[in-house]
Amino acid sequence: MLRPARQRDGAPRPVVLVLCACVLVAQAMVAAVNLLVPQLAASSLHPAPGELLWAVDAYVIVFAALLIPAGAVGDRYGRKGALLVGLGLFAAGGALSALAGSSAVLIAGRGVCGAGAALIMPATMSVLVHLSPPERRGRALATWTLSAGLGGLAGNVGGGLAGEYLTWRALFWAVVPLGALLALLVARTVPRTPARADAAVDPLGALLLAGALFAVVYGIIEGPSFGWASARVLTAFGAGAGLLAVFTGYALRAARPLLDPRIFASRRLRAGTLGIGAAFFGLFALFFVNAQYLQYAKGFSPALTGLAIVPLTVGMALVPRLGARLQERTGPRPLVGAGLALIGGGLLLVSTADARTPYPLYACYLLVLSVGTGLCAPALTLTVVAELPAHQAGLGSGLNTAAREIGAALGVAVVGTVLASRFHGDPRDPAQIAAFTGAMGMALRTVALVLLVAAAAVVAGYRGGARGGAENAVRPRDAAAAGRGAS
Repeated sequence: MLRPARQRDGAPRPVVLVLCACVLVAQAMVAAVNLLVPQLAASSLHPAPGELLWAVDAYVIVFAALLIPAGAVGDRYGRKGALLVGLGLFAAGGALSALAGSSAVLIAGRGVCGAGAALIMPATMSVLVHLSPPERRGRALATWTLSAGLGGLAGNVGGGLAGEYLTWRALFWAVVPLGALLALLVARTVPRTPARADAAVDPLGALLLAGALFAVVYGIIEGPSFGWASARVLTAFGAGAGLLAVFTGYALRAARPLLDPRIFASRRLRAGTLGIGAAFFGLFALFFVNAQYLQYAKGFSPALTGLAIVPLTVGMALVPRLGARLQERTGPRPLVGAGLALIGGGLLLVSTADARTPYPLYACYLLVLSVGTGLCAPALTLTVVAELPAHQAGLGSGLNTAAREIGAALGVAVVGTVLASRFHGDPRDPAQIAAFTGAMGMALRTVALVLLVAAAAVVAGYRGGARGGAENAVRPRDAAAAGRGAS
């Protein structure tokens, strides 16, 4: 078995490629199923509307709810082991989904896939952090961010191709050999990172926090369908707030909590977390309306729709490494501000599109969003990871990815709600295309406004010293725990 040592220039290239492939595949499944909804609705499973929604959302809800506990598990027991278990669950969930004879089994399979992805994402990031010296971590995280962004685009392309030429079962079957191949590559190339017996897993804290995140993400996703004032959604938000309050009180008293709430005394950590959520709030709002616009207003096929979003890869592929080098000279604040402003500006440009907009011009709008994402996402990710001690890299990467998923769910919820409130027709009717694109424009302008307000708060949070209160909040307790271990 290969055991590449930590190198001065960062992680060995084969390790980086394998880890990034894991990220890409896990992230792709977030988007791929959206393009198969018509096929699932007409399938032999005969899903009810609510079951169809759960078949799409079970992955995201379980994924987001388990990210922080899964990151802590990797810190405690070893990130390579967590990654291998995650890939195994991911492949098993794909097989269960592909074999599903009922909607309930499909939903269960999607949930198992989401649990696997929750182990994969933090483990990959924390291994990269561990293998990269401090001066190279920005570039390593830029590569990780690129992989996550490309995963969303690969999901759109793969889902579109499967929707046009294959079946929904073929997409899920593809997960099985992919998961097995990646597990084999991880076993052979990725080195083991030190397990920390003193890292907190905290089962009760993990249960409380996972329950809180589950309830909040569930409420966000169900809000557009059932109404924000419905009993179901209000109950979900109330349960989430209650569980979060109980978790906070418990964590403040616990000797070794899963997540010490005092880390948020760091203004930069708060800004980084908000910034990640805001960036993906805007990006996934676009993903939600993009497929509808291209298919209904432009008349693209599902496969062509998946390919038409490829311009978003350009900035995500070329800009992150440049942004990482610039950050070493300027610090993160200018990049974060410029990147979030470009995402907001790109959304405003897309909001002007209608059926007469030439696709090359629309592609240029996507390019603006792409450059903005490539500029700010690595800097924001590095902020969150750097504000936690090195031995909590898994927890930091779980927090980072949880912020992404919650922001993405909020973006879809907000754009979907505004779109539904302003358009009540059938976008497949050519006579109603103008009304649809008008409502889409209003929805995207709303998202852009919210994002730009959040961007101002994020930039303000980057004022001051390089580090905030996170070290002061966490490290004394770590030192005390180390002292108890030494005694």
